[in-house]
Formats: sequence, structure tokens, C-alpha cells
Amino acid sequence: MLLSIRKQPIVQIINDHLIDYPTPSNLSYFWNFGFLAGMCLTIQLLTGIALAMHYTPHVDLAFLSVEHIMRDVNGGWLLRYIHANGASMFFIVVYIHIGRGLYYGSYIQPRAFVWILGTVILLLMMATAFMGYVLPWGQMSFWGATVITNLFSAFPIVGTKIVTLLWGGFSVDNATLNRFFSLHYLLPFAIAGAVIVHMAAVHQDGSNNPLGIASISDKISFFPYFFIKDTLSFIVFLLFFSYFVYFAPNVLGHSDNYIPANPMVTPEHIVPEWYFLPSYAILRSIPDKLAGVLALFASILVLLLLPFINTSNIRSSLYRPLHQFFFWFFIADFILLGYIGQQTPESPFIEIGQIAGVYYFAYFLIILPSLGLIEKKLINLQH
Repeated sequence: MLLSIRKQPIVQIINDHLIDYPTPSNLSYFWNFGFLAGMCLTIQLLTGIALAMHYTPHVDLAFLSVEHIMRDVNGGWLLRYIHANGASMFFIVVYIHIGRGLYYGSYIQPRAFVWILGTVILLLMMATAFMGYVLPWGQMSFWGATVITNLFSAFPIVGTKIVTLLWGGFSVDNATLNRFFSLHYLLPFAIAGAVIVHMAAVHQDGSNNPLGIASISDKISFFPYFFIKDTLSFIVFLLFFSYFVYFAPNVLGHSDNYIPANPMVTPEHIVPEWYFLPSYAILRSIPDKLAGVLALFASILVLLLLPFINTSNIRSSLYRPLHQFFFWFFIADFILLGYIGQQTPESPFIEIGQIAGVYYFAYFLIILPSLGLIEKKLINLQH
């Protein structure tokens, strides 16, 4: 009986990918962030579906429907705070997941497809998060949507048409809100599909490991060893997440979003959510609008180039002391860009943003390819 159950296709897939899946025995806790990202997606999907049952995508009712969720729906305040802060938790986990991939060379062949899929997931996440930020229809929602969608007007010939298509008219209005709500509801399911393919691709070539070497002969089953490890990380993550939900639910948001959207009153300082700030800082540091918009998109799309411009034969940074220095400098640079992104666009923040932006692109396009060539020369000299 048990043997026949195990032969069922669904049971066999679960067994092959979650129970008997051969996993490198030396994986550190940094490899838990992929699992945590999946848990964040699940939380966002469940809370988002529940919130959609009470939300009204209309410019006259959206803000009031959010207040209705907070005040009148049983547990509505909890659902909304979990969903709103869950977006930030999702990005924290994914940024650490990407950082781990950069440090341990997870973009190097044969995992190029896995890395590209991960970048696509990041782009879908950003689009979904932006549209979700517009839905409460507060001041920052309205003006954030107005500023960000207007960026597309910088593109010659098609720019204005793209903006009109996004707006559904000639200004950010009811048609815009309806489109954003529809896409915000749809895109997470696209993300879920991409995540499944991402996981399948990882399991096809096998997980990377801290040593960056093939570990064919040193693998153990995922269950129970890494299942217990993932469970522990999830409990710690929930404690961290719960602090923001219960004790600081608005600290990662903007206070202006508790003011109903008013097209006649512009906020003193329009800023996106914190997870967009590094790219936003790059955008604002460039005087030319079109160049700034191209740099904004390039700051994410540059990740797609890494598997193709890599020149290093060494995968893990544990054996690349030069790269360790530049990597941690890059992390500091990324945090600095996030800080600059929330400051007013004036001197010296513009100049600092320009310098930080130059290093951001130099790390990917110049430093990483050059380090691989330098390492090869050093190895040849030693031999």
C-alpha cells in the first residue's frame, strides 16, 4: 500500500524535491533565505487574497475601504499590517538571498539560468510592490504613482503612449487604480509560477555551497536535516517579523499615506518605499531625465549580465580575498544609496549619490570581470 502511494506522481515529486533531495552537507544559514523568501510569498498571497475581499478599487472609496479593513473587519488590522510589513520582509530576505549569491558566485555556470530566473522574480516583485503601494490611495500613493509613471515619458516617441496606457487616461485617476489593483492581484501568481521553475532549475543542477566546489560525494537528504534547519530559521524570522507587525507597524512606511490622496496638494518630499531607494538615488543623481530612467532600469537589469561577463574560475569568495574587499564595499555602497534616496535632492546628497552610483555599476561591469582576469594571472605566476 505504502509502496503504491510513493509511486504516485505528486508524492514522488514531493519526495524527490523536499524529502530525499540530495543537499550539500556544508550549507550555512545563508542558504535558508531562499526558503524564507518562499514563506514570505505564501504569506503575501494569503493575506492579499483576504484583503482583496474587503478592498474597493475606486478613487472615492479606496482610502475608506482600507480604514474599514483596519477598524471594522475582524482581524483586519492584523491582515493589513502583516501584508504591508510582509512586503518589506520579502525584500529584506530577497536582498540577503541575492547578496549570498553574489558572494558565493551562484550566478556562475551551470546556474546561469537559475540566476536569470531570480532576477526576473525580483523585477516582478518590484512591479507588484509598487502597484500595491498605490492601492491605499493616500498622499504618497497618489504622488508616488504620478512621479514614477511619469518617468516613462522620458522615452522618445513611445513614452507618452506608455504613460497614457498605464494611467488609462490623461492623469492618475480611477482607471489607473483599477489597473494597478488588477495587476497587483495577478502578478503574485506569476511570481509563484516563476519561483516553482526557479526551484526546479536549482534542483536540476544542484545547490551551490560555501566552498563553491562540486559536492557530489558529500550530500545528505533534505529531510530531516535541512528541514529542521529551515524550521529554526523560520521561527527566528517570525519573531523579527512579529516585532514590526505588533510594535512598529508603520515604521517602514510613510506617514503621509494616512492622509487621503489630494491631487491639489503636493507632499513636501515624495519618496518611494525603502526597498526602491537605492535605484531611486541613482535616478535622481543623473541630471538628464532619460539617462536617469535608463540608469534606474539598468541598476536591476545589470544582474542579468553577470553569468555572461564573469571571468573567474573560482566560485566562492572564501578563496577570493580581493573580491571580499570589493564585495563588502559594494554592500556599504548599496546601503549608502538607500540613505541618499530618502534625502532631499540637493548638494551634497546629489554628488554623493553620483559617486555611489558610479561604484554600483563599476562593481558589476568593471571590477568583477577584471578581478577574474587578475586572479588568473596570479595563479599562473604561482605555477
